[in-house]
Amino acid sequence: MTTIFNRLRHIMNADAISRHALVLVAGRTLGFVAAFAIPVVLARAFDRAAFGTYKQLFLVYATLFGLAQIGAAESLYYFVPRQRGEAGRRVGNAIVVLAAMGIACAAGLWAGRFAIAGWLSNEALVSTLPWLGAFLALTLVASAFEIVMVSRKEHIVGACTYAASDLARTVLFIAPALMFGSLRAVLVGAVAFAAFRLTAMMTYLWREFGRELRVDWRLLQNQLAYALPFALAVGIEVIQANYHQWAVAARFDAATFAIYAVGCLQIPLIDLVYTSTSNVMMVRMAELVHEPGDGALRLWHETTARLASLFFPLAVLLLLTAHSVIVLLFTSAYQASVPVFMVWCLMILPAAFGVDGVLRVYAQTRFLLVMNAIRLAVVALLIGWSVSTFGLIGAVLVTLAGTAIVKALAVVRIARLMQVGLGGVLPWKRLAALAAHAISAAVPVWALSRLVAAPPLVGLMTIGALYVVTFAAIWYARIAWERRESIARAELIPELTPNP
Repeated sequence: MTTIFNRLRHIMNADAISRHALVLVAGRTLGFVAAFAIPVVLARAFDRAAFGTYKQLFLVYATLFGLAQIGAAESLYYFVPRQRGEAGRRVGNAIVVLAAMGIACAAGLWAGRFAIAGWLSNEALVSTLPWLGAFLALTLVASAFEIVMVSRKEHIVGACTYAASDLARTVLFIAPALMFGSLRAVLVGAVAFAAFRLTAMMTYLWREFGRELRVDWRLLQNQLAYALPFALAVGIEVIQANYHQWAVAARFDAATFAIYAVGCLQIPLIDLVYTSTSNVMMVRMAELVHEPGDGALRLWHETTARLASLFFPLAVLLLLTAHSVIVLLFTSAYQASVPVFMVWCLMILPAAFGVDGVLRVYAQTRFLLVMNAIRLAVVALLIGWSVSTFGLIGAVLVTLAGTAIVKALAVVRIARLMQVGLGGVLPWKRLAALAAHAISAAVPVWALSRLVAAPPLVGLMTIGALYVVTFAAIWYARIAWERRESIARAELIPELTPNP
C-alpha cells in the first residue's frame, strides 16, 4: 500500500511540474509573439542602414548580456529553493554582482564607442552605444526578476511578468520608432522600459524580503563559486552562437549586415519546443538510467523521433515559403535575405537531436564545454574562407557545419554512454522515413509554386495549406498501408501454423 501511495504521489507531483512548466511556457509564448513584432516594424520604419545599425547594437547587447551575467542570476535557481532563510541575501548578492557588471559594461561601451564604431565601420554607433550601455546595465540587474518568482514557486505570477514585460518592451520600442522615426528614439524608449522593469522588480523584492534584501559577503563567496564555472560554459556558448554575426558585421557595412541579420530570422517555436521537450526528457531519463533495461535508450529514441516529426516538415515548409515569409515580414527591400534564410532554415534539422539533455543526464558537462569550444573553433577558422567563397550564405554554411560536427560527436559519445553501437543509438529508420515523408510532400507543392506566381501573403497561405494537406495525405496513406500489412500478416500466420 505504501508503494502504491508513493507512486501516486510521484505521478501527482509530475503532473504539477508539467502544469507549472505549461504556465511558464504560455507566458513566454505570449511574450515571444509580442517581441517578434519589434524587428518587423523597425524594418519598415527605418532604411536598411539604420535597421542594420539597430541589429549591430543589439548584437553587442546580446553578446554582453549573455557574458556579463556570469551565472549570478541563474544561481538563484539553486540557492533560493534550498535555503529559504537566506533567500533575501542571496538575491541581494546577485543584484549587486549584476549591477557591478552592468556598470562595467556601460562604462566599457562609453569608453570604447569610437573603437567599436571603427571596427564595424559605422559612425552611427558612436552616439548610440552609450544609450545601449544604459539599457544593458538596467536589464542586467532586472534579469533576476522572473527567476526569483519561479524559484519561489510563484509560477503564475512569473508567467504574467514574462508576458507583461515583453509586451511593454514591444510598445516602448515600436511607439518611439513610429512617432519620431529615429533610432535614438527607440533607444530612449528601451532605456525607459528597462528603468520601469527594474523599478517593478525592486518594488516586488522589497515587499517580499524587506531588510533581508541585502549583501552578505560570506554567502557571496560560495554563490560565486557555484556560478562562475557555469558562466564559463555559457560564455563559450554565447560567443560561438553570435560569432558568425560578428564576422559579417565586421566585414560588411550596416545595410548589408541588415540583409544577413534578417536572413538569420529566429523562429521562437524552435527553441520553445526543443527546451520544453529536452527538460521533460531529462527528468524521466534521470530515473531510467538507474533502472535495468534499455528504458533510457528507448526514451531517447522516442524524444528524437517526436522532435524530428515536427522539425523536419517545418524546415521543409520554411524552405518552400522562404520568399513569402521574408518579403511579407520585412518588405521587398530584403529580398536578398531569402537565400540566407533558406540556408538558415537547415539549422532547424540538428535541433531534432537533443544531445545536450542526454549528456547533462549522464553528467557530461565537460564534454558539453568541449563541444562548444570545437564549434567555435570550426566557425572561427573557416568563416573567412567560406564568406569569401560563398558570400553571405557562407557564414551560415560554416555555422551549420560546426553544429553538425558537434552533434555527430555527441551522438558517438551517447552511443558509448548507453553502450550501444552507432546503428542502435538513433532510430535511423524512423528518421529516414520522416525525412522522406517531409521531402515527398514538398515535391508537388514546389512544382505548383513554380507555375503560379502570387503575392507574399497569398503565396504563404496557399503553399502552407497545400503542404499541410499533402503531408497529411501521405501520412494517412502510410498508416493505412501499414494497417493492411499488419492485417495480412495476422491472417497469414494461422495458415502457416501446422494443425496439431
